Parts: sequence; C-alpha cells; structure tokens
Amino acid sequence: MRNAFSLLLSFALAACGSAAPAAPQAKPAMWKLSDPDTTIYLFGTVHVLPDTLKWRTKKFDQTVTGAKELVLEINDQGDAAKMAALYKRLAFSPGLPPILDRIPAENRAEFEKLIKDAGFTTAQLDGMETWAVAVTLGASMYRGMGASPDHGVENQLRASFAGRPVEGLETTEQQLGYFDAMPEATQRKLLVSMIEDMKSARFDFQKMLAAWSKGDTGLIARTFDDELKKSPEIAKVLIDERNANWVRWLEHRLDQPGTVLVAVGAGHLAGKGSVIDLLEKQGFKVERVQ
Repeated sequence: MRNAFSLLLSFALAACGSAAPAAPQAKPAMWKLSDPDTTIYLFGTVHVLPDTLKWRTKKFDQTVTGAKELVLEINDQGDAAKMAALYKRLAFSPGLPPILDRIPAENRAEFEKLIKDAGFTTAQLDGMETWAVAVTLGASMYRGMGASPDHGVENQLRASFAGRPVEGLETTEQQLGYFDAMPEATQRKLLVSMIEDMKSARFDFQKMLAAWSKGDTGLIARTFDDELKKSPEIAKVLIDERNANWVRWLEHRLDQPGTVLVAVGAGHLAGKGSVIDLLEKQGFKVERVQ
C-alpha cells in the first residue's frame, strides 16, 4: 500500500537527495469539465518531485493564467506548529503495545533496519499508533531519491496563484483521520506492506514518475490497481470514498460561474472508479486537454 498512502503524503515529513528527472520535459495529464458558464480543469499531481523535472507545459501555464481559483486536496498547512500539534494529537496514544510486538516475527529484522536507516529508535515509535509509524517511516523512502514536497506540484501551484483564492477539498485533520479511523488490523497490514515495499521503493517511484510525466493514465491506473487489490478495505477509505466525495463537490462547483483549476493526486484521476470515470458514468463530458 505504499502507493496508496503516498497519495496523502502532501505533508511529507522528510525528503532530500538527488536523482535524474524522469524525462527532459514532462507532459502530465489534464482534463476539462465545463458547462456554459463554468470551466473546471482537472490536473493529476505528484506530491513530491525532483527539482530537476520540468513538468510545466505551455498549455498548463495558459490554464494557470486563465484560472480564477485553485483547489488542492488540502491547503491548511501554513502554520507548522499547528500541524505538528495536530499530528501529535492523532498519532500518539497511551498504552500501546511496543511497536515490535505489532510486527510479524518474519518482518522484524527488516523493520528494525528501516527504523535505523530513517534515524529513529524503536522507543521513539512505541507510543505512536501503527498507521502513524507507517506514514512517518514511509516518508523516509523519498530520502536519496531527489524528491521533495518543496518541489511538488502543490507547492509550485500555490506560488503561481499568489493573490488568487486557493482552497482545499479536505483538511489535514480529515486526511490523517482516514488513517486514524482504520481498525488496528488494517493499520498493521498497511505497515507491513510498507516495510515489504521499501525494497523496491526507488524503482517503483521512478516508474510512477515516468508514467505521470508521459501522461500515461493507463499505466498509472494499473500501478494503483495492483496495489489496491491487495487491500480493498484500505482502497475503499483512501480512494473510493474520497473520489465519490470529490465528484459531488465538482457537481456543485459547476453551479458557480468561473474558471477553476483542481489539482489532486494523479491516482485519483486514472482508471476505473476514478474521478474522471465517475463523472463520465454520471453523464458529464470530460475532455482530455493534455
């Protein structure tokens, strides 16, 4: 489930290093949903990117210039102290079993190495809920890949929309709440999957980045489908329910005149059950424009 929860790591805790870009000039996918007085552009993002990747096209920059409003998955992280307090409140609970006791015996050696490589100790993680351990350690996979939220699509777009309205479809508390509400068994499954996926994290990230760069929504969809089929209960919460919520938001937004750019994780816009798929099934015309 590494790919699934990386969708929510727009609050990624750490990422640094260097890596080659996936392509000299990326051309990520973008769609247009419109009626006579409203135009909504839908753009699939990657929350963490290498600083060398050129992904902004002439068409995309024209869209940014013409949009009156930007809508992201979340847009409430300006206060770092408030975010840290929120994470601490949700991520830590008293009376939890030691983290090693929550890991199957066959995964413990690999898990302990992962903790050490990430610069933590088991004592630091013992008080954290299992989902929070997965998210915290999952962020460390970007270290050494040259990928950072500082260079991610969202941060670049916020800068481009300075002086214009920027909103969020969800709050950070909502996003963390999706994890926090998972049953303990599901949280442990998430953590174990993350541990196992760390072996191929660099390869998988570059594969995902290459698909995004080419606008290959078929490959993006297959990548996420392969991951999510392993854990349908997690997919239901992190993908299916949120996609349905966002489609309802888009329907209501069409009632307001104007041009808006909506930028959400690319996995939410690709394949069966995606926002694009759900809109089309409800009779909306969605045009691929990039």
